[in-house]
Amino acid sequence: MTGFTSFKKPLPTVDIKEIRTLIDLMKKNGVAVFKMEREGFKITLKTSEATVSHSVVTSQPMLAYNGPAAQPASAPAPTASAPAPAAAPAASGGIEIKSPMVGTFYSSPSPDSPAFVSVGQEITPDTVICIIEAMKVMNEVKAEVAGTVTEICADNGKPVQFGQVMFRLK
Repeated sequence: MTGFTSFKKPLPTVDIKEIRTLIDLMKKNGVAVFKMEREGFKITLKTSEATVSHSVVTSQPMLAYNGPAAQPASAPAPTASAPAPAAAPAASGGIEIKSPMVGTFYSSPSPDSPAFVSVGQEITPDTVICIIEAMKVMNEVKAEVAGTVTEICADNGKPVQFGQVMFRLK
């Protein structure tokens, strides 16, 4: 056919360097699954660590984090029977909720909103306790344990490290 014109938009190009950068960031930060969608382009990247997974973070549209992240060099590697890194018993008999990733800790959904949780509040495993911003994505973190908040250890708007205690419960 001569004179045939397509009215569809051209497919977005994929920059392989950008994908390699994402893979490097996943490895560096211990992210097992990464999903991205942009102008009709979707990509899901999974590391070998994705096979042993715990649902740790639910997310805003683009990023889902499932699974154990890399442990500090002195800690043993997680196993299928190990507890999720987000909650662990404290030495004093309480429960500590630890950060599942590196990022910026936010205690409320916006500066004008009340905090997700406060000291003395009873929470369930499905209670959203904070947001951690990582790579410009706001990740809602759920408690994954039940108890009463006795201490909020992280400061609003400040960085948190993987495994850092954010909350203590009884």
